[in-house]
Amino acid sequence: MLEHPNFDPVAIRLGFINIHWYGIMYLVAFAQFVALGRLRLRQNHIAALGWTKEHIDDMLFYGVLGVVLGGRLGEVVFYNLSYYLANPLEIFMVWKGGMSFHGGFIGVLFAMWLWARNSKMPLAHVYDFIAPLVPLGYAAGRIGNFINHELPGRVVTSNLPWAMKWPGIADPVHPSPLYQALVDGLLLFILVWIYARKARPALAVGALFVCLYGCARFFTEYFRTPDYEVNLLGMTISAGQMLSLPMILGGLLLLWLAYANKFEPKIDLPAQEKPKRKKTK
Repeated sequence: MLEHPNFDPVAIRLGFINIHWYGIMYLVAFAQFVALGRLRLRQNHIAALGWTKEHIDDMLFYGVLGVVLGGRLGEVVFYNLSYYLANPLEIFMVWKGGMSFHGGFIGVLFAMWLWARNSKMPLAHVYDFIAPLVPLGYAAGRIGNFINHELPGRVVTSNLPWAMKWPGIADPVHPSPLYQALVDGLLLFILVWIYARKARPALAVGALFVCLYGCARFFTEYFRTPDYEVNLLGMTISAGQMLSLPMILGGLLLLWLAYANKFEPKIDLPAQEKPKRKKTK
């Protein structure tokens, strides 16, 4: 049986200022967004759409706000509403962890809508551009959860070679944050990145990411201790699985519509001026 390294969640102490590993992982996530975004610019079909480095830098600002605000509000509303209503000041203590991917996902969708409107870029192209940049950032967040001793897995027998002794838990458990970093993060990145290397119908890349993330998260939730469980059509599923089902169904629908060319941006060409007749004297 493995043993959790029991890291100190604080990476650096500078007097009264503490820099947490969880925050550093978010910086890593934002840095890889920029790095992968610039790699995307080298792809011919991306360059042909007019994407530039300046676009990536501008999107990052909007994306950070969407991730942090949406992720925290999602954690409050989807998972621990009664607790945070009783302890409202803790809503702002993001260094303790507690960021919902589904909330962050909604926040980023809204933030990118605002950016697309201001920059005059087609929204479908924006979602397609950022979709392959998300999974590795998600993986960095899950590593932050692991360092913070958060999101322990379900209890498992010690016969499992990678069963882990988790801080504060007597029985061995699945190291579920690492599962999610590998499956929901790294594996999803590989699949979406390969798919996005070629030109696809508008919104197809974004739709594939939504569907595959929902599937991956639904699977890895079986190994994670649920925040709470619900009964759906006679089946007991976790809160994370319940929130992932709309992503799976919605992603499939959007993918079908994308290949039906329902999201191709309409380009309004200026009306041609009629040739002026020469006046005869």
